[in-house]
Amino acid sequence: MKKIVSVFLSFVMALSMVACSSNQDTSSNSDLTKVTLMLDYTPNTNHTGFYVAKEKGYYEEAGLDVEIIEPGDNATTSMVATGKADFGVSYQEDVTYALTAQEALPIKTIATIIQHNTSGFVSLKDANITCAKDFEGKTYAGWGAPSEEAVIQAVMKKEEADFSKLTIVGADGSGIAGLSSETGENKVNIQWEFYGWAVLRAIMDGYEVNYLPCNELDSRLDYYTPVIITNNDMIENNSDICQKFMEATKKGYEYAIENPDESAEILHDVALSDVDLEFLKKSQEYLSAQYAPDVSWGVMKDEVWDNYTDFMFEYGLIDHKIEASDQYTNEFVE
Repeated sequence: MKKIVSVFLSFVMALSMVACSSNQDTSSNSDLTKVTLMLDYTPNTNHTGFYVAKEKGYYEEAGLDVEIIEPGDNATTSMVATGKADFGVSYQEDVTYALTAQEALPIKTIATIIQHNTSGFVSLKDANITCAKDFEGKTYAGWGAPSEEAVIQAVMKKEEADFSKLTIVGADGSGIAGLSSETGENKVNIQWEFYGWAVLRAIMDGYEVNYLPCNELDSRLDYYTPVIITNNDMIENNSDICQKFMEATKKGYEYAIENPDESAEILHDVALSDVDLEFLKKSQEYLSAQYAPDVSWGVMKDEVWDNYTDFMFEYGLIDHKIEASDQYTNEFVE
């Protein structure tokens, strides 16, 4: 009987210790400022720095409890503008659209994740599409954005190609696996993809492809994608949180630059366990070299914003130009 009582008391004491520990953790967590980061898409190697910062404790050291969420059916730019997300991952063109709209959204870009556009046009090598002139007589599958058509027009115009000879259809989601080297009905020859994700994956899967980087076809297309945005209220009334968030995020990306393999493993463990780790490491190796090849991570330049704003205006995507300084700030990354 004494033995039973002793065991029972030990059990009660153990429960008490767990409860105390739990209460301490809750108290500790309550000291952190909760902020939300909404991605632009499902997690991928564009986002590695966020997950590194979270797993390495950089956000916690900054006094932040960061929740990383996917957009689902929500538009990240609108969610950030309305304060339903504190920070978000967006694109330069979306920011320019939002700020030149009839009712401009109260947002601003506070960092670029990658300092050069890493997207381009991909086709099967057997299709012999080696320049934009070769788009003539082919079929392109895309997502139907006005800027998409404008970019294709621009790169074809530069090479004196006839845009009317390109057939444009909606993408069916099959990606590079759906490409064909043949022309004709139901044959897709060209798609627009990010090299560090879809194109690299296809190459690893054995596809032989030709890849035409956008920023080599037209220098104006070397815009920032993706970028980090917040709303004006955060900048004006919670600049200290913006500073802490960006310092920790920058630390995460700088770690990923120096440690691509380990960073890929972190991303795999916490967000992409169903994705092949070998591929993630290859993707991360590529992107770690792209995050900040020119200047300190996150820092942006007026000329990049101005060039693409001019492009969007020239092709009627926006009805007026806007200053670069109204679209971004480096104050939290310099």
